[in-house]
Amino acid sequence: MTYLIGEALVGKGQELAHVDLLVGEKEGPVGTAFAQGLATLSSGHTPLLGVIRPNLPPKPHVLIVPKVTVKNMEEANKIFGPAQAAVAKAIADAVEEGLVPKDKLDKWVIIASIFIHPDAKDFRKIYHYNYSATKLALSRAMTNYPSLEKILYDKDRGTHPIAGIRVPRLWRPPYLQIALDNPSLEQAIRVINELPRSDRIILEAGTPLIKRYGVSAVSKLREVAPDIFIIADLKTLDTAQVEVDIAFDETSDGVVVSGLASNESIDRFIYETHRLGIYSIIDMMEVPDPVEKLGALKKLPDVVILHRAIDVEATGEKPRWHLIKELKTKIPKDSKMLFAVAGGITPETAGEALTAGADILIVGRYITQSKDIERAAREFIEVFVKELPKEPGDVDLFRYHVE
Repeated sequence: MTYLIGEALVGKGQELAHVDLLVGEKEGPVGTAFAQGLATLSSGHTPLLGVIRPNLPPKPHVLIVPKVTVKNMEEANKIFGPAQAAVAKAIADAVEEGLVPKDKLDKWVIIASIFIHPDAKDFRKIYHYNYSATKLALSRAMTNYPSLEKILYDKDRGTHPIAGIRVPRLWRPPYLQIALDNPSLEQAIRVINELPRSDRIILEAGTPLIKRYGVSAVSKLREVAPDIFIIADLKTLDTAQVEVDIAFDETSDGVVVSGLASNESIDRFIYETHRLGIYSIIDMMEVPDPVEKLGALKKLPDVVILHRAIDVEATGEKPRWHLIKELKTKIPKDSKMLFAVAGGITPETAGEALTAGADILIVGRYITQSKDIERAAREFIEVFVKELPKEPGDVDLFRYHVE
C-alpha cells in the first residue's frame, strides 16, 4: 500500500510557504482521509480541491487543507486564489515531468496542508513560493527523502528558520570550553561578551559560580549567550536525577557528575540526562582508575573529563591525558563519547592535549583572567586550525545550500 510523505519550506517574509503532503491510493488510508476531509468541513480550516483554474483539477486530485485559521474573506482569497492554483499547477507539472507515474493518476490522491501567513500580501509571491514548495515536497515524497544518512549528518548542524534559535550539539570537535569559575555573575557575563564568535567555543557555569547563585546562573548566562552550548558543572554526588532535572529546567545543554559518586548515582544520572536529551558528563577528578569506573557503569556518559584539580597543579602532578587512548580501547568503536581535559592548559600545551586524543579543552583562568579575553581565546582557536588544517575557521563560514 503506497503511503508517501513529503515536506518543504520555501521562500521568505510573510509570503513564505510551508507544505506537508501525503500521497497514496484511493482505497488506502490516504484515500480515506481525503474523502473524510472533503466531506467534513472545519471552521477556519475548510478543505478544498486544488484546481489549476476553475473546472480544471490536476490528477492525481489534491485536497488542500489550510494550516492557519482563516478568519475573513481577505484571508480566504489567498487560499482559494494563488495558493490553490500553485499547488494544483505544481502537481500537474510534476506529472508532465515524469515525477508521478502516469498509471497512478486515477489511483492515487494527494493531501496538501499549506501555511499562508495572515499578513501575506503579495499574491505573486504566494503563488511562486507555494508552487515551489509543493513541487519540492512531492519530489521528496516520491524519493523517500531524506535518507537516514542525511538525517544523521544534518541533525546537529541545522537551524530551524522560524524557531529563530540554534540549539548546539557537540558534533564537530575539538571544542574550547570556557570555565566560568569566578563566583561573580557580572564577571562571567563580561567574559562572554568579550569572547570571539566561534562555533568551537562552549561555556561552563563553574561550580563556584553555581554555589553562589544557584543553577539559575545558567539561565542568566543564557540571556547573553542564547546560541552557545552551556554546561552546568554541578559535580553531582547524590540525588542525581533531581540535580539533572534542576539543570535541565535552567536550559543546561549538559551537566556534570563527579566520578567519585556511587555507580548507582552515576547510572541514575546518565539515565536522566538521556531521558531529557541533554549531555551527561562525568568528571574523573581524583578517581583512582577511570577505566575501571567506566567499565562498572550500565551506560556510558557522553563526555569524560580527565581533570587535574587547581589545588594540585602547584605540586607538579602531571595531567592524565595518556589515559584517553586506553579509555578509547575500552569503549565500542561506534561510540560518540568525547574526552575533555582540564587543569592548567595553555596554548603551548593545547596541541599536546589534542594529539593525546582530547576533544574538549577546558580552560579557565588563562582566558577569564586575561587582560585581553578575545586574544587569549583566539590563541586556542588558532591551535585548532593548526592541528586540523582541513577544517579551518568556523563551520558557518563554509556552509552552502545543498537542497
